Amino acid sequence: MPATESFVRRVRTQLDGLSTAERRLADFVLAFPGELASYAASELARLAGVSNATVTRLIQRLGYASYEDARRHAREERQSGSPLFQASTGKEKSARLVATHLQQSQLNLARTFEQLPDETVKQMVAALLAAPQVLVFGSRSSHAFAVYLRWQIIQVLPRVTAIPGAGESLGEYLADLSARDCVVVFGVRRQTRQMRQLLDGASQAGAKIIFISDQSSPDYPAATWSIQCKCAGPGPLDNHVAVMALCDMLATLVIEGAGPAGRKRLAAIELAHEALDEL
Repeated sequence: MPATESFVRRVRTQLDGLSTAERRLADFVLAFPGELASYAASELARLAGVSNATVTRLIQRLGYASYEDARRHAREERQSGSPLFQASTGKEKSARLVATHLQQSQLNLARTFEQLPDETVKQMVAALLAAPQVLVFGSRSSHAFAVYLRWQIIQVLPRVTAIPGAGESLGEYLADLSARDCVVVFGVRRQTRQMRQLLDGASQAGAKIIFISDQSSPDYPAATWSIQCKCAGPGPLDNHVAVMALCDMLATLVIEGAGPAGRKRLAAIELAHEALDEL
């Protein structure tokens, strides 16, 4: 079995040759692959309704030297952030659903903001206000944060772009990037390779970089400011409350700090809304 094969792919390639009991175990593992990382072999056997011997046979079929070897592989893939590996059978979940999610959100907010000094926030806001152009990037789930931040601060800053647009490339933006510009990159897991290409290009151009990621994602040491939000979730998805709160704080402070020029632009936008009867 190739070492680069994912855990799930290993299971899927063996399905046709499995016995009834092994197939029952394989179906369970495919539905909840993260459980392999969480439980001992006997616990997994009990959850799937099979014998310990069945677990051993399947693990051998998958090409692992031992159950711990397979468990280690599953744990590595779980840490990658795939929602498939975060799913749980629900046996250990709290009955207090709303309270559980609220407590996790509050904890993420507190742990994110307590590591964020006022001076750092002021520096980031000053960089955004002074930049001739602001580029905001985020792919996959991070795209929503990029669009939201751009939507808010464009009310007072005229040259804010969420990149890349449909049919566009990063090169079209990196070509004109200068040391005076500011690039905001959202890198919460799981990201595309395009993010690293943008970070490297912005760093080479000398632009100021605000890198917003999470505690499970690699940091980017060359960033001017790097913030790792706490995004642990009580379920299969990451909890992004802290990321949105950070966006709201940055946008609010940028709007407040934009001064007369910002208020003039904001007033002109409101007049245009009224003239066009847009809202």
